[in-house]
Amino acid sequence: MKSIVALVAAAVLSSTAMAASTTEKLPSGVIVEHLTQGTGAQPAADDVVKVNYRGTLADGTEFDSSAKHGGPATFPLNRVIPCWTQGVQKMKVGGKAKLTCPAATAYGERGVGAIPPNSDLTFEVELVGIVK
Repeated sequence: MKSIVALVAAAVLSSTAMAASTTEKLPSGVIVEHLTQGTGAQPAADDVVKVNYRGTLADGTEFDSSAKHGGPATFPLNRVIPCWTQGVQKMKVGGKAKLTCPAATAYGERGVGAIPPNSDLTFEVELVGIVK
């Protein structure tokens, strides 16, 4: 009997975990994979957001993170790369998502610092809050 209960519990947890992760592909090619659904407000492009993040190149090399800078970063959502402006607007406070950014929505042909030109980027983002 215990094994049946364990199997049912595992199935419920598995289906809940699957339901929590949804993926959206935006017209620009940005992919937003919701890892944890937030329950708070959803930011607009002209909002200032507070986030924890980790950015990696296509090969998995980390090029930046909020942890490297001492904790959550705060910035106007309309003053960052288009991938962030578009992707973070799809999140709700308390949510976590993986943003897959085609080069054209990131730094494009110019590259920046450790990011080579024409690089697709991935960001793990936690939306901590919207600053009013």
